Amino acid sequence: MADWVMASGDSEALPFAIVDKVTALLFVFDSRGSLQGSSPVLIGLARGDVEVPGLGDRKLSEIRPQERITPAGRFVASIGRNLTGDVLWVDYDAALSVHQVAANDPGASRLRRLASETPLDNRVSHGCVVVPAGFFDNVVKPAFSGTDGLVYILPEVKSIGEVFTGYDGERQAGLR
Repeated sequence: MADWVMASGDSEALPFAIVDKVTALLFVFDSRGSLQGSSPVLIGLARGDVEVPGLGDRKLSEIRPQERITPAGRFVASIGRNLTGDVLWVDYDAALSVHQVAANDPGASRLRRLASETPLDNRVSHGCVVVPAGFFDNVVKPAFSGTDGLVYILPEVKSIGEVFTGYDGERQAGLR
């Protein structure tokens, strides 16, 4: 995916991040396509690629488990704030962001999930992409500070070509 982003010019010379929901990993790149870091992430509890309409207007307690999807797609993102601190807003209207794991994590279950060796237990968020605090502070925030960037969230139900028009997997494999 990163090869396609750079070869196609889709990143518009901006920093970008790729979220792989299947492996529950986040990769952050600078504007030249150099990998700045990668980290395990927590993602939406429910499988799917399409955002539930109006989700950003609802309280977290009103979001049903089957609606807690991390939507796939290409998003223009920027550093901002929510009620708890700095975040990378992926889709402000949908309340979708990359943010650090809460410091007051009851029983540290989210921290344990981030540290586990398998992505199978990383499905727990309301849809946001949750990263370790150090990774957010040392990689995500510096990469996106002072500029917009792009976040590509890979699909897990649809094909990559259905979500990212112009992506040609066979041709992209040749770039490697």
